[in-house]
Parts: sequence; structure tokens; C-alpha cells
Amino acid sequence: MKPDILLQRDGAIARVTLFNPEKLNAINAAMWRRLKLVMDELSADDGLRVVIIDGEGGNFAAGGDIEEFLTERSTLEQAQRYHGEWVAQALAAIIACRHPVVAAIRGTCVGGGLEIASQCDLRIAGDTARFGAPILRLGFSMAPTELAGLLAVAGPNTALEILLEGRLLSAAEALQKGLVTRVVADAEVDVEAAATARRIAFGAPLVARAHKQLVRRMMAAARTLDATEMEASFSYLDTADYAEGMAAFLEKRPPQFRGE
Repeated sequence: MKPDILLQRDGAIARVTLFNPEKLNAINAAMWRRLKLVMDELSADDGLRVVIIDGEGGNFAAGGDIEEFLTERSTLEQAQRYHGEWVAQALAAIIACRHPVVAAIRGTCVGGGLEIASQCDLRIAGDTARFGAPILRLGFSMAPTELAGLLAVAGPNTALEILLEGRLLSAAEALQKGLVTRVVADAEVDVEAAATARRIAFGAPLVARAHKQLVRRMMAAARTLDATEMEASFSYLDTADYAEGMAAFLEKRPPQFRGE
């Protein structure tokens, strides 16, 4: 099968699976667009009570599909479409979904995978899961619309630690820093996520939806960036370091950044 977003339904519980196992479920542009459509469809389903998001095989998602960046977001216009429309709309659809969303996380959960998990209401992680966003090695920054979700879950200190150091956090450290809800043995992730979904589904669905909406509304919102600031967030596209980061990734070698 080609990369896709898979959807299964079991009564009042839906399961959305990030499917690109050959690349550790890296998310390409088509998958971002498909994720939005799937989440919109599920949100409109009154018979549904819970959504579980997971990744195919032993990983959640290894970020975006970097190999397509040079063709899909090499200019400011492309980057604004890629991040401001495709990625932002997919993440917003998770937040806007009326039903509680549970992330079932195994293995790698980095970059775009971490961004998706951050939009979920609960995050169940396996004990060998790893979390981070090592994009400093690629020479580009996290888009503001994506950073907002990480900030809401992790707070500024942990968000900066993840972005400035680029190291991957263990599941235990992610739990300690508030990135995940609970940690279980890898083999128990699906069992615990399903049990969590059943507990949610047992309750009054209108109350669950109201609580989700109220918590989201009452959280402190990040300051809205104006158009100039949004455009400036993609200034890395014209830097030599970004070109070097992309080349190093594709050539499978360490990057040599010069700050220019």
C-alpha cells in the first residue's frame, strides 16, 4: 500500500492510523491533506464517542517526509501553503474534533508526529517511545501554527529544550515533563489506549465534548502573529544552512552549518 491515513471503526470508537511504514510513518503532503478530511468526517459523526490515533507497525511517526520538501516547500509561497494550509488544517482538525482524541504512541514520535500527538487530548506511550523535533540539524524552524500545539502541552521551557538541543526524550522523561499522559509497556499500548477509549465512551458523550471544548477555550492562547511575522518564520528558506541541512539529510552525512 502507498502512504495513507487508514480509518477503522468499532462501534463508538474510531482508529486513525498513520501509514507509511517504509519511512517510519513519515507524513507526506497527501497524508496531511487526508488527515484533515478524515478528522472532519469523524467530528461530524454523532454516533462516535472517541478517536484513537496511532502509527502503523512499531512507530507513531518520524516527522514529515523530508525528501519531498525540496519540491513541495522550497519557496515562501510553497512553504506557506504546506504549513499554513495542509499541516495547520490537519492539526486544527484534531483540535476541533468534537470527540476526545487519544494518541497511542510506540517507537518514534518526532517532528510532525510530535505535533500530531500534541493536538490529541490524551497520549498513551510505550516505555521505549522517543519524542523530539531535531530539526536544528536540518536548518529550518518549526512553523508557528505547529509550535503552538507543542507549547500548549509542553510549555515554553520544554519546547525550547526540545528545539534548541534537538535530542530525543525518553518516554519516562516525556512523562515527567508533561508531554504524555501515561507510560505503559510497549506491548500494552494498544490495550491501554483501547481501555482508555472505552472509559471515555462509557460516559455521557455530550459531557465529554463539552469538557474538551471548555478546556481548549480556557487555556491561555499564544499571541497571534501578524502577516509579517508569519512570513519571517520561513526566512530559513533563503539560507545556506537550510540548503546544507537538506543536502546532508539526503546524502546521509552530518551537516556543516555556517550561520549564513
